[in-house]
Amino acid sequence: MELIKYCETEAQKWLSSDVYDADTKAAVKRMLENEDKTELIDAFYQTLEFGTGGLRGIMGVGNNRMNKYVVGMATQGFANYINKVCPEGKKSVVVGHDCRNNGRLFAETVANIFSANGIQVYLFEGLRPTPEVSFAIRHLGCIAGVNVTASHNPKEYNGYKAYWSDGAQVLTPHDKGIIDEVNKVSIDEVKFEGNPDLIHIVGGEIDYDYMNAVKEAMIDQEVILRQKDLNIVYSAMHGAGRVMVPLCLRSWGFQNINVVPEQMVIDGNFSTVVSPNPENAEAMTLGMKLGTKLNADLVIASDPDADRLAIVCRDPKGEWVIINGNQTCMMFTYYIIKNKIALGQLKDSDFLVKTIVTTEVIAEMAAKNKVELRDCYTGFKWIAREIAICEGKQKYIGGGEESFGFLPYDKVRDKDAPAAICLICEIAAWAKDQGKTLYDVLMDIYMEYGFSFEHTVNVVRPGKTGADEIKQMMVDFRAAKAPKSLGGSAVVVTKDYQALTITKNGQTEKLDMPATSNVLQWFCEDGTKVSVRPSGTEPKIKFYMEIKDTLTNAADYPALVEKAKVKVDQIVKELGI
Repeated sequence: MELIKYCETEAQKWLSSDVYDADTKAAVKRMLENEDKTELIDAFYQTLEFGTGGLRGIMGVGNNRMNKYVVGMATQGFANYINKVCPEGKKSVVVGHDCRNNGRLFAETVANIFSANGIQVYLFEGLRPTPEVSFAIRHLGCIAGVNVTASHNPKEYNGYKAYWSDGAQVLTPHDKGIIDEVNKVSIDEVKFEGNPDLIHIVGGEIDYDYMNAVKEAMIDQEVILRQKDLNIVYSAMHGAGRVMVPLCLRSWGFQNINVVPEQMVIDGNFSTVVSPNPENAEAMTLGMKLGTKLNADLVIASDPDADRLAIVCRDPKGEWVIINGNQTCMMFTYYIIKNKIALGQLKDSDFLVKTIVTTEVIAEMAAKNKVELRDCYTGFKWIAREIAICEGKQKYIGGGEESFGFLPYDKVRDKDAPAAICLICEIAAWAKDQGKTLYDVLMDIYMEYGFSFEHTVNVVRPGKTGADEIKQMMVDFRAAKAPKSLGGSAVVVTKDYQALTITKNGQTEKLDMPATSNVLQWFCEDGTKVSVRPSGTEPKIKFYMEIKDTLTNAADYPALVEKAKVKVDQIVKELGI
């Protein structure tokens, strides 16, 4: 009852303020009058949190929803912080958006507020890839940037990614500083009326420079020239890659690029897919259908904001196989190491990065080839941090994560689908040059560096009760439900990134990480690895499982997968999820 009263009080503030428009007030009034208070509670029980990456939430009215007022308060706080840390001189920001509903409205709202606070704005003329926004911040010498996107989330969502001057999503101390300023802002303080003189529309000129920058990820132009007719099918998933990805592929020398026409249409409702997430096989259906019709060598796609990619290739039977996120990261790492060595491009100071929940096969590759590999937290801002730390001293040559994101060069500081797509097509060309497919390359990796099977379980718990349940699950896994064994193998190492401890053989030591994170990992005697972390952008808790084995013949791969699935099922039961 107290929660309902709190939500009613918060809703009444929206009705009594002159800031909110008539349609917004009508929607709030309807919630208040509804006997079922579920919608009211979900919309007002908390203020949508401006976290270290910005905002993400379901669109609608209320403090806990994505709307122009919540976006406005976030931007006013962001502007206040910029003016606080840079009180003198000219300041500028980049603002972009993807294909989502209300994307242009929110982007223009952001641009107006920044300009009203004396900050020059470079506003993209239309939807652009997230990595291009990151590139533009660096390229134009801006202090910060915002991209309005909810990445791969369902159509009901939108979001707000905040970037700093290095083109990466904000890290300490700026993340905490921005959050503090955002939390101080009231709706009456937001300067919604923009200054047109400080808003500059940008587009093609940045596209051209970004396209040229992407070419720096190329490793072997000769193999592309030999296989320039590689038969490629591409889907933009209704989003921001629709122009840039084909342009970048052309600039690399690929000539046979076929697009999925239905999914090149800008559509914030994502009408051809259940969810625009490259992790979901269903989203690739139309691409595979066209790939079959055209006898394509591979099918590729980017998600709505074109930072992540999906890859589909043919198995020995000619059937389409979706390459998962860990396999994608492995394939990039394998090719970068192998071909930089072959071409004499690999230097002793070069380094790679992966996130802690990404497959350990990559660690085997790096160790065997004596290439430095760094582990970091989930999220590309942490990969960007590693690049920044070594800028001018060491060369970053690639980094990625299990959720279909990879960055193969350092001109951008976020995952980059246009660059990654171009590079995977180069890898496919290299494979075809040897009479192989991407599937064959994957088998080569498993036979040289060890088989692994990765599976992620997402436990969704929406709303306040769900958030409380997820919190309790993490408490339990640190105490009463901490596993002693998983899948029949003893847990020999436990890493707790919230406590920053590693426990091995009964001995606990400190973990050397730049910050704490609510993540637990268990490593077993047989190589099994299980990581658990609440999502920072969605109402769910994620369990990442990796099962290890030995593959000596590619024909045995399907049997090893089935064997690993049995172990995964066993672990799921043991964890009670």
